[in-house]
Amino acid sequence: MPTGVPIRDVREQLFDAAGRVLRRDGPDALTSRAVTIEAGLAKGILHRHFADFDTFLASLVLTRIELLDHRSEELRSYAGSRGIADNLVAALTTSLDPDSLAIVGLVMSRRDLLARLRLTTPTGVPLLAEATRMIAAYLTAERGLGRITPKADVDQLALVLVGAAHLLLAGRERAPQASEVRQLVVTVIGGAMQEERDAVSFPASH
Repeated sequence: MPTGVPIRDVREQLFDAAGRVLRRDGPDALTSRAVTIEAGLAKGILHRHFADFDTFLASLVLTRIELLDHRSEELRSYAGSRGIADNLVAALTTSLDPDSLAIVGLVMSRRDLLARLRLTTPTGVPLLAEATRMIAAYLTAERGLGRITPKADVDQLALVLVGAAHLLLAGRERAPQASEVRQLVVTVIGGAMQEERDAVSFPASH
């Protein structure tokens, strides 16, 4: 790159490059040099924007958590509209996309990084914990609207949904079909969806 030309969105370039390295080569291959090479940037550019590599990694995770917080607000806005299963399938596949799953693997492989993130995520695995809270908040909203049964334990349902989706989506060369994720969702929460229970109790006349 010619000297004197400003580099726009350097942080985003570095984060995107880190995601590519993680997905392709795994957590052990993620170094500051690997990130700058992948981004096509000068060797020292990362340390101009971050105090050290550990700060960069924490910022990478926190940026993804912020994105998840925005998605949580959007998901709650869908309460009462569209199908519950449709909303959950979309939420799970976007919050547990390949980049997020790669970052989860990074956090679980580096204890120092996990310890640093405890200020934001006191318990559980960062990103998975936030995804669980997102799903629980949505199910709570649907329960308040009468689309989820009153006695449904939304916190437990959210925990099972995210845990099962993580197992389904992680470590696969190809993304699963939407029908697979939908089947998982219906299996976990089918009994709690009021619309499904009503359909069983009052079958449509022919």
